[in-house]
Amino acid sequence: MQLRVTHEQRKLSQPFVIARGSYDTARLIVVELEQGGLIGRGEASPNAHFGQSIEGALRQLEDVRHRVENGISREDLLDLMPACSARNALDCALWDLQAKSSGRTVWELAGITRPTEPLAGDVTIGLGAPEWMGREAERFSSFDLIKVKLNRHDVVQRMEAVQSGAPSSRFIVDVNEDWTLDELKRYAPILQTFGVQMIEQPLKRGEDQGLLDYDAPIPLGADESCYDRTDLEYLQGRYVVINIKLDKTGGLTEALLLAEEAKARGFELMTGCMVGTSLAMAPGFVVASLCTYRDLDGASMLAEDRTPSLRLEDGLIYPFSTDLWGG
Repeated sequence: MQLRVTHEQRKLSQPFVIARGSYDTARLIVVELEQGGLIGRGEASPNAHFGQSIEGALRQLEDVRHRVENGISREDLLDLMPACSARNALDCALWDLQAKSSGRTVWELAGITRPTEPLAGDVTIGLGAPEWMGREAERFSSFDLIKVKLNRHDVVQRMEAVQSGAPSSRFIVDVNEDWTLDELKRYAPILQTFGVQMIEQPLKRGEDQGLLDYDAPIPLGADESCYDRTDLEYLQGRYVVINIKLDKTGGLTEALLLAEEAKARGFELMTGCMVGTSLAMAPGFVVASLCTYRDLDGASMLAEDRTPSLRLEDGLIYPFSTDLWGG
């Protein structure tokens, strides 16, 4: 088996702003595994907030090159590398290669029924002036569910503008750890009046102990507080929903194991993503088929996606071709 690793930068169609910063470029790593004339591919997006970088991911992959090129299973990979974006890209490449070499799709390998119809998905509106957010909401008013990025400022004004722009839509609010418990208690009843279905990660990871004694009027979702299965015990009683992102779980293998255990513990499931191309969204779609909430709009934020691509249109995520990934 031959391992090839490349990295690339892709411009976003417009700056994407969340509570902890603004982004105009996606920095990605792509792993290719070649064996017997077949090539498996995987993509990931290292995120500085999780202590990741392009340079670090490249070092991690170089460190395991010898082991990988001598043959490795996805199960072996869980023990060989920690959960991270580098492992995600490698794991997804192993899935793709296994599908191609076996003549089976990833759906068959995972034991999951492939959706024949589009899945309902959301689209994300980044932070901005209320007037701008309202115009963005109007642009996406055909989506049944819109994810709205907020911080601690102008919460009501921003939601008023968004609801005005998309009066028939439902909303998820994503705070990216920017609130205190007092702010959550203040804003949650107000957000309920706007049709908000869930508040995602209101408090900082590790500083959400107070949620055990809080009876939230809106379901709370864990994003930064949930990386993989090791977090589930802590999350119990604090959150209702967990957001499964492959760059946090370190690949599709752990993501599916996390989904299974989380569901057994009574959590609702959400699929999320970093900004990346459709090559990164496709494995997420596999997890999305198991979830209540599906946030896979990362490729739609790019000025240019890969071809073939994963189609997201009017609130629907369409099943992808195996020419993109997975068989």
